[in-house]
Formats: sequence, C-alpha cells, structure tokens
Amino acid sequence: MNVGSLFAQAPWLFTLFYLLNILCLVHAVATRRGAMWIVFLGLNLLLGGFIATLVYFFVELLPALRGSGKAAGAAVQRGVEAIKPLDTRIREARARLEESDTLQHRAELAALLARAGQHAEAQAVLDPLLRGIYADDPVVLLTSAELDLQRGQPAAAEAKLSRVDLRTSAATRTRSLTLLAQAQEAQGKTEVDQTYQQALQGATTEEPRVRYAAYLIRTGRKEEARPLLEALAKTEQRATNLYRRQEREWFAMAAGLRRELK
Repeated sequence: MNVGSLFAQAPWLFTLFYLLNILCLVHAVATRRGAMWIVFLGLNLLLGGFIATLVYFFVELLPALRGSGKAAGAAVQRGVEAIKPLDTRIREARARLEESDTLQHRAELAALLARAGQHAEAQAVLDPLLRGIYADDPVVLLTSAELDLQRGQPAAAEAKLSRVDLRTSAATRTRSLTLLAQAQEAQGKTEVDQTYQQALQGATTEEPRVRYAAYLIRTGRKEEARPLLEALAKTEQRATNLYRRQEREWFAMAAGLRRELK
C-alpha cells in the first residue's frame, strides 16, 4: 500500500500530518531553527509531503517539548515548596544539609533562617561559603546581601549585589534588582525608581511590584502606586490556586497597601 492510497483510505491521517507540518513550521520559524528546516517544511506543506515533518518532529520538536515539561515540573516543585510553613521548610533544609553539604543546601538554609529572623545562625551557616571558592556565586551573594539588609547594613548589601551577574537567570535578575532597590532606598539614594523599573521587567515573582508600590506610597506618590496595586489584584484573581498560594505573601502585602489608599 502506497502513501497516496493510505491517505485516501484515512483522510484524517492527511489532516493530522498537515496540521503537524504547520506546527513544525511555526516552531522552526519562532525558534530560528535554520533556513534548511524552514525550506524543507515549507515544501512539505506545499507538496503534501510528510518525511521532513516526521524528522523535524522527532529531532527538534519532541526534545524541545520534553525540556519544557521538565522546566514546568521544576516550577511546580518550587511552588509546592513555597507554600509550606516556614518552620517546616527550615527543618527539611537542615535535613538536606546534614545529608549533603552543598552550596545550594547551605544557601537555602541560610536564606530561610534569615527570613525567620534567626540572623546569627543564618550567618554561621553562610560563612563557610563566603570564605571559600563560592564567594562570588550569585546564590551566595544574594543570600548574604539579604542578610545584610535585615541586619541594617544596606551599604554592605549593595556592594555584594553589584557583583552579581544579572545574566545568570531571570530569577537571579529579579531578586538581585529588588534587593538592590531596597538597599538604595535605605541609603537615601536617587536610583531607587530606576532599579525597581528594571526589576519589573521580566520579573519572576510579584515581590518587586509590591515593594515598588510600597515605596511609592512611602514617598507620597499614592496615585502612581494605585495602578500597580490594581494590576496585582487582577493578577491574583486570574491566578491558579498554586500561584496564589506561592505568592500569598506579596498578594497579602498588596491587599494591605490597597487598604491604606482608601
């Protein structure tokens, strides 16, 4: 049985390949997979072929979809961690560090301890990293800068944040710029607005938007804060239950700020 007779007996199969071809072509163009793929898939679409479509699907599209699935799974896992009570997260972080003393586990425990107000222990956990080969790692710098801010040392925090490579990841960029804006505000610097605006671009959390709104209110610019807080309310309404719980600290802070404006 040739391909033509197969498609004649099962026209749905031809439609499936046709739609898959369009999907592959759009993916190739959007992700800039190269002129060769675009030409082959375009000819496939015009002439009704399917070999290039199948090859592209298994070589390019399917691996990309698998990678996206892993990234989505990691995001869900981070969301699940974020909604646990702080004392539970600290207890689990201690256990992970005792089992395996890694940079990630040590920095994670230090950050959680700092958030719980246990600054002395957080510093003790972090000190070995600050003196070792990981002293310039973005995770270590961000954790240490946050601890400096909580201890009322904004200049020290700013110095560490200036060493963070913002190209590391979107999350690193968001966190670094948000902390930097706080450090600048604590020192009475004039760059705070600009830094918050940068943090809002591609932000991976609602924190910079809420903190910027709070800063605007503190500086007597309530009308500028209002649209930010209204946008946050709409985001919360549209968000999934998991995202609302993950960002509950910032949504709750935004709700409090909205009450201040009434």
